[in-house]
Amino acid sequence: MEIAKKITLLFAILSAVIISLLSGFVWYFSNEFAFEDFYKRLEARVNIAAQLKLYEDDNNSVYAKMRNQYLERLPSEREYIIEAGKPEIKADIVLPKSFYNRINSGLMARYRVDNHFYAGKFFKNKKSGYIVVVSANDPFGFRELKDLQKILIIGFFLSVILSFVVGWKFSNYMLMPLRNIIKSVKRIKAENLHLRLDVKKGSDEMSQLAETFNNMLNRLETAFETQNNFISNASHELRTPLTIISGEVELAMKAKDDSEKQHKALSKIQDEAERLEHILTSLLGLAQSGFNGKNQPREKVRMDELLWEIKDSVNQVHPNSRIEINFLNLPEDEEQLTLQVNKNLIKLAITNIVSNACKYSNYKPVNIILESKSNILSIAVVDQGIGIPESDVQHIFEPFYRASNTNQFKGYGVGLPLSLNIIRLHRGSIAIKSQEGIGTEIKVILPIMG
Repeated sequence: MEIAKKITLLFAILSAVIISLLSGFVWYFSNEFAFEDFYKRLEARVNIAAQLKLYEDDNNSVYAKMRNQYLERLPSEREYIIEAGKPEIKADIVLPKSFYNRINSGLMARYRVDNHFYAGKFFKNKKSGYIVVVSANDPFGFRELKDLQKILIIGFFLSVILSFVVGWKFSNYMLMPLRNIIKSVKRIKAENLHLRLDVKKGSDEMSQLAETFNNMLNRLETAFETQNNFISNASHELRTPLTIISGEVELAMKAKDDSEKQHKALSKIQDEAERLEHILTSLLGLAQSGFNGKNQPREKVRMDELLWEIKDSVNQVHPNSRIEINFLNLPEDEEQLTLQVNKNLIKLAITNIVSNACKYSNYKPVNIILESKSNILSIAVVDQGIGIPESDVQHIFEPFYRASNTNQFKGYGVGLPLSLNIIRLHRGSIAIKSQEGIGTEIKVILPIMG
């Protein structure tokens, strides 16, 4: 069932329940108070009848005259004077015991059978006690109550029908922006991811939904572009050494009698094979670092100790590197230096950053600063190298992208993207600050989880 129909049906049901409760409320209180005025008229006649027939008074003639002149005769009006204790002698009037019990308690009693009303009260004169009962019909009040009942029933059905129609129009009106969003989303495909939804001004849910879709499309478009660039760059990077290897093999085969040329060709093939292996290994690491990390084993690692291991690893690859580790701002609590991480991955990420700093600074001093504040651990790697041009900073974390001033240095453009993936895997982030010709500072920020 469509949402519009569900909303309409729910709206109609709720309206029917509310209207029925309101109608019942009106009917109940109308039924309770509709005959209040008529009962009071009967009670007045009870008092007058008792005065005229039970008490000898000089004013009785006046009461009788007022009654005849000013009190209209009610339909089927009758008076009953019953001696106290003998109500059964009036066979033509049958009233419940509760009626007489109320009279005996000294109160005015009321009783109704359909449209016939009774009112009675106890009076006592010099001779004995008597119960005076006056009965009459009230066709007008009863008819008004019947008419009210018909009006409430008809109004109930008309209100339910009206609420259904209004609910249908209302639901269609409210869901129109959602339908427009659905139509727009259906038009967006892989080949036109640049299209976006129209976002209306405001902070309602529809505007938030459209904005959320646009944000998702931005991420999808970026992911598609990144994937296309990655595939294009990876294909290029893999094709280059394979082409060189093929060419060198042809040269080696032609130079059958020239061992020197064969040796050079084989050396070139070996270099390109190593380059190809390095590229494939980096691609594999880049792909693996895109996992969600739930299946990656983690352990508690002292980051100050890990930095010494990283320093030793980089020194083995770059013997001329000059790495200095700054521990001046370490906290007293060693727990602030301990992280729950995948040691091999986090070591690989920081090693890539430190290795780049050494390589692109021509082995000038590289300073590593470790700090821990407010459950945040930061590792800043500061070099005095060639720096990164301002126009290239935003692209250095893209796979296979290399800054425009790095042509004289050997590299493949996968180290920093790999490090970024690993840091994000650990819910951290990387900040970079660089100035061309002066140096670069890359800061790794990791949360300390208790």
